[in-house]
Parts: sequence; C-alpha cells; structure tokens
Amino acid sequence: MAEPNSVIAFYDERVLNHQPDSDAPFLPGRMDRKIRELLSALKVPWVYPEHAGRLKAIHQLLELEPVPGVTFEAGKEATREQLGRVHTSSYLDHVFELRGKNAWLDVDTTAVSPGSVDAAEVAAGTTVAAVEAVMQGRCQSAFALVRPPGHHAEPVRARGFCLFNNVAVAAAHARAELGCERVLIVDWDAHHANGTQDIFWADPDVMLFDIHRSSPFYPGTGNLEDVGVGLGEGTTINVPMPAGAGDRAYLSAFEDILIPAADWFQPDLILVSAGFDPHPFDLALNVSYEGFAAMTSMLQTLAQRHCDGRLVFVLEGGYHLLSLSRGVRTVLAVLAGAEAPEPGLIGIAEVRAAADFHRHAFIAEDPDKP
Repeated sequence: MAEPNSVIAFYDERVLNHQPDSDAPFLPGRMDRKIRELLSALKVPWVYPEHAGRLKAIHQLLELEPVPGVTFEAGKEATREQLGRVHTSSYLDHVFELRGKNAWLDVDTTAVSPGSVDAAEVAAGTTVAAVEAVMQGRCQSAFALVRPPGHHAEPVRARGFCLFNNVAVAAAHARAELGCERVLIVDWDAHHANGTQDIFWADPDVMLFDIHRSSPFYPGTGNLEDVGVGLGEGTTINVPMPAGAGDRAYLSAFEDILIPAADWFQPDLILVSAGFDPHPFDLALNVSYEGFAAMTSMLQTLAQRHCDGRLVFVLEGGYHLLSLSRGVRTVLAVLAGAEAPEPGLIGIAEVRAAADFHRHAFIAEDPDKP
C-alpha cells in the first residue's frame, strides 16, 4: 500500500507539441473570410485558447514553488486498444489520418497541428499511467498534467479542444486491466463533460458526478434530468450552476449530493476531471483557490473511505494562466498533506486585528469624564 499523502505528478513535454494554427481556415470559403473580418473589426485578435503555455505556466510555478512530497514522472502513449475502449474505430482512423497535418475537426473549437495526434496519444496514455501508479500502490494519489484536454471528446467526435477522452480512457482501462469494478468520475470543470457522459451513459459501473455552469453555457448539455439510461440510470449526476456560483454552492453540492451518491456507489477508484475555469479569473464561476482545496480534501476523505485513498486528478480546462497554475498547485499541496483552509475565512483574522487597531480612533472622548 502506498504511503499516506504520497503524490506523483505526471508531466510529459510531448503534450506541448499540440499547437493549432489560429490562422488556418476553419470554415469553408467566404464564410471563413466573413467571420475573420468581423473579428478583425473588433480589434481583438482571436487565438486558440488551449495552448502549450498552459502547461508551461503550471510547470514553471511548481519549479519556483515546489510542493514537498510531490515527485514527477513522464508519461507514455496510449495504445489503440486503450483508445478503442471509448472511441469508435472509424473515429480513430479519421484522427490518425490527420497526423502531421493542420486541420479543423470541429468548427466550434477543435483543431490539430502536425504534432497534435501524437500529443493526444501521450495525454491519454499519461492519464492511464497515473491510474496505474495509484492502482499499483506506488503512490496514493496522482495528477496527470496533460493536454489537449479530453472531457468533451465523444465516442465519434472531437469537440471543445478535445481529441481523445483522457479520463474515460483511464476509467475503461482501470476496469478492463486493473481489477476495478466501479469507478467514480468527478468533473468540476466549468463546462459540462458531454463526452464523458455519452461514453458512460448506459454503464452502471461508472458513475459521473458533474457540476458545471448551466446551459446555454458551452456545450449546452448536462441538464438536471439527465441521469443515464437502462442499467446506467442513476449513475449520471448533473448539477447545473448559475453564473457566479462559488465555494458555498460547490461544497454544498459535494456534501448533499456527491457524498451520499459515492457512499451508495462504493467506488474502487476516484478520478477527477479537474478544470480550473470555475475560478473568477476565468469569468465562468466564482470558485476560489480555497474552494478547490476544500473539494480536494473532501475527495481525499471519500477515497480513503471507499478505495484505500486511490485518487487521480486529470487536467481539463482553465485558461487564465495565474488561476490555472495556482489552482493546480493548491490541489497538489492538499494531496501531499497540507491542510485545506476553510473557504470564506481568508482575511478574517486580519480584519479583526485591524478593527482592534482602529477601534478607538472613531470614538469621541467624553469631555465630562475625569
């Protein structure tokens, strides 16, 4: 069994080779030209938001401010068999044909560069490596720092910057090869995991708990009533949130919905699709660093209760480099044993000290008092 609070962060520089070209035509003919003219008139150049700088910012912060107890390992490529457990053969053939090319797979967001298919294979394989490390007892928890992200990728379609569904590939591998009977996936990215939901929609042995900003926010899926179908009915749990929802709402959802669901489901492994775009710097929701820390602590408790602490985080979204890198470091620190601060209390002690300091400055002295 792994040592308590032992953590491996998986980081492979090959995922940096996914570099879509924002100037490549993304719509046929005149429509593409028209869209670009409109963007140009706004004087705000459009760039591909999911870029290599996201991972570089995380790595640089962790070099500047190392988290004691966290070790690093490189990743590996996913095999076609591993990818084929969640994606169709025709879809994989289509993606592999794009190796070495610049192309758009999906007009809403998803493009590839010459190194993208290789990077996507490494992203999925590195997530598998993180799960294997935890299941083999080499660490109690792991964080796969990967890109392109995965939770929007459907069985037959790339969407939302995602080519392969990394967390789904890892969950299917855990069940097929590592002896896991039930896997819980918790997705706290601001965007709904439409791909993960589709893949496990009818699967009673994979539970998806997804808390996200509600429709019409991209991708417009994840309604409260979407609970799965057939034998999988009840193992999909969606918690749509209004814009601006923050720590208190998220922690309430964990306490009142996730914990009872996990206690009923009894998972062997917990995977977390961790996007950091719920942070206010990303303008989607209002979850603080302390909120991410508190959710991590609650997931640790669930993992210790049900699956010997086995807990794997997988990077999804987060596009503001400061909140992304600081959010990742916050999670790693809690996984490594740091105490999670209680959200909403940061600064309270300082305010009280300042109140004591200023207390008598605004009280008029009684002239009749000797």
